Amino acid sequence: MTETQYEVLAVRYAHVERRSPQNFIGGDSHDVPMPMDYAVWVIRGDLGTVVVDTGFDQLEAELRGRTLVTPVDEALHAVGVDHEAVTDVIITHLHYDHAGNTDLFPNARFHLQEREMRYATGPAMTHRACAAAFSPDNVATMVRRVFDRRVRFHDGYAHPFPGIELHHVGGHTMGLQVVRVQTARGPILLASDACHYYANYSQRRAFPEVYNVAELMSAYDRFLELVDDDDHVVPGHDPRVFADYPQPSPGAARLDLPPERPATQPVRTGCNDDNSR
Repeated sequence: MTETQYEVLAVRYAHVERRSPQNFIGGDSHDVPMPMDYAVWVIRGDLGTVVVDTGFDQLEAELRGRTLVTPVDEALHAVGVDHEAVTDVIITHLHYDHAGNTDLFPNARFHLQEREMRYATGPAMTHRACAAAFSPDNVATMVRRVFDRRVRFHDGYAHPFPGIELHHVGGHTMGLQVVRVQTARGPILLASDACHYYANYSQRRAFPEVYNVAELMSAYDRFLELVDDDDHVVPGHDPRVFADYPQPSPGAARLDLPPERPATQPVRTGCNDDNSR
């Protein structure tokens, strides 16, 4: 029996200019431009459409100094997704840029790690360093979704749909989960903020927003247990995703197709490969 396979899209909705020292614990001696893209993901096939993460809106963009390139509902419509008809949304974690806009999905249930809700509503949020990337309104809205019986909690590994797996890895937040999806080119890993950039993963240098560095390093080691090679790992915020993969429309990248970078260009690029000095 052939395993279920999906088309997978990264859909860009926002952007911010940054420099490389902002993207690594310990900074980066090169100090070069290293901007960040924001995306949601679409997984679709014969069994229907699943959306991964829900992004943020214009108000949050203004509060955080981000540029909303295309509102999430418009970005989804551009790739043929009716957000009001979506019945399942995977939330990788509850940070503001991954868990806003849930009102765009009135008929969806939300898949979330139980420990992520515990983290976002527990004593860690009394610490500014932990709470800064959470929106209290988004978290409160997700709590209301619980009382509406629209949240399906998972504990560690889950296989909610044929060909789609959730793996708790933690690190960036207590309950961060990554999404393994079967495609025509084999399983791919939507790593979300387990690695913001290819360089975080390939150079084993953590992004500064982190709950547990050791847990994050362990997550990197797990990636190649889940997929065949680096070309099947998709970072959460690297603009290279939209440069490397085929674009069926502006702002969208087909992740179920092989990347188009030249064979001589490795995925293991970033700033400096040794920043330990």
